[in-house]
Amino acid sequence: MIRQEIQKDQPRKKGLWRFAEVFFGNLRDLSKLNLLFCLCVAPSVVIFLLGFFGFYTGIMYALSLLAAFPVGGAIAAYVFCTTRMLRDEPGYIWDDFKRKFLENMKQAAMPGILCVAFIYAQVLLWGTLLFTSASIDAVWLALGISALVVFGMVTPYVFLLIAYVDIKTTQVVKNSMVIAFIHAPRSFMGVLTGGLIWIALILFLPVSLLAAPLILLIGVSFSLLLCLMWVWPPVNKLFKIEETLRERKQIG
Repeated sequence: MIRQEIQKDQPRKKGLWRFAEVFFGNLRDLSKLNLLFCLCVAPSVVIFLLGFFGFYTGIMYALSLLAAFPVGGAIAAYVFCTTRMLRDEPGYIWDDFKRKFLENMKQAAMPGILCVAFIYAQVLLWGTLLFTSASIDAVWLALGISALVVFGMVTPYVFLLIAYVDIKTTQVVKNSMVIAFIHAPRSFMGVLTGGLIWIALILFLPVSLLAAPLILLIGVSFSLLLCLMWVWPPVNKLFKIEETLRERKQIG
């Protein structure tokens, strides 16, 4: 279904009102994106969980990373479709997702696999803390949290640049790190607000597992939209994305 375009003479709302406008105005499309993304990551997650619970652990971890090959392309397509909503530009979810997935799959594959590997490492770390009696040194714990925050600050920019800017992957990573720390307050708020749903999920285990159907339906989109509300504006301004796209549309 096509999304409705906001009247051009209408100023965009800001803050919570803008989030509510985009979220509830595109709820059906966000649900579709959520399900598409879950389908893309499901093979890797299932294989990882088999390893996590002791079924041929080492082999399963390796296979889970191989199965993560399409994840990067899916993330790039996901952020493109979601920022398209933030740009108030109408489109068809399946066509947009498929096109950007195929366009970016090759370049995004390795960043996606590295992201998956990092997340699985974090799952193992926090799983050790929550479900075993093993103790972890406070220094290593602090390093783990710091790494998670830095990862969350930089990663959205990586996939935004892959989706919108035609540059090499090494330059994507360098630019993402620079943008993340130049705009550190926004980057931090992006990871904080986007991560709230996952923090709550972990803190309230096992009761929070009752919300699993909601996570599959809309949880990832809710989290990603909160994050992109913070990190999209500096990328858009720096690379003049909306301005360039409008000019192309007028020429075309």
